[in-house]
Amino acid sequence: MNLHLVALKTTKYSDTQTILTAYSRELGRVSLTLPAGKGKGSARARALTMPLGLIECVSEVRPGREILPMRQLSQTVAFVSLHTDPVKQMMAMFLSELLSVVLQGGDTDSGLYDFLEMAIRLLDGADAPRTANFHICFLMNLARHLGIEPDASTYAPGALFDLADGCWRRTMPLHRNYLAPDAAEVARRLSRMTFANMHRFRFSRNDRNTILDTVLEYYSLHYVSMRNLRSLDILRMML
Repeated sequence: MNLHLVALKTTKYSDTQTILTAYSRELGRVSLTLPAGKGKGSARARALTMPLGLIECVSEVRPGREILPMRQLSQTVAFVSLHTDPVKQMMAMFLSELLSVVLQGGDTDSGLYDFLEMAIRLLDGADAPRTANFHICFLMNLARHLGIEPDASTYAPGALFDLADGCWRRTMPLHRNYLAPDAAEVARRLSRMTFANMHRFRFSRNDRNTILDTVLEYYSLHYVSMRNLRSLDILRMML
């Protein structure tokens, strides 16, 4: 079977093998074996499977096999700056770590794969203003594919945003997971953010980090905990 993959992370398995965790268009999340060592083949495999690398390979899929073999590994997109620009490189590490937590299993979703590929291509070609807000825009749009997108139709001026229910309310909910009207208005603005207009959103570093914390809190309430992302602190310092 030919697999189209987004590389998420690699883990050393033995002196001769590394395990690649990736998201595939054909099978969803998969684990595949890579050669480990100091040879040219191992070095090439490491280069191609850096965070958010877009690659393809041939693999033999058998029922019950959790780790798939990988053959004929090749790059589907030759990046211009994703793995050389320090900010984009750090953002790729953050997003791949987040995706490895979020995309734990489930059915194959070709629409999600297409979204990831499109977004990665955009990040590679993004200028500085677009790069600064890219991770926020990515998370807002990823929520739609995960089924946790906030219900923008419930917005009203002066309303609170209920993080637990993903909607705006005129009355205070019976829990602490909500945003006051000023922050709820920012949440409404963010719901309109797209990859085409993300550069128009002007935020300070503190604003951007506060927004990111809130979005990750929202994900944690609706999907899975985001409290142990190791790359988060470094990303904060770079944007």
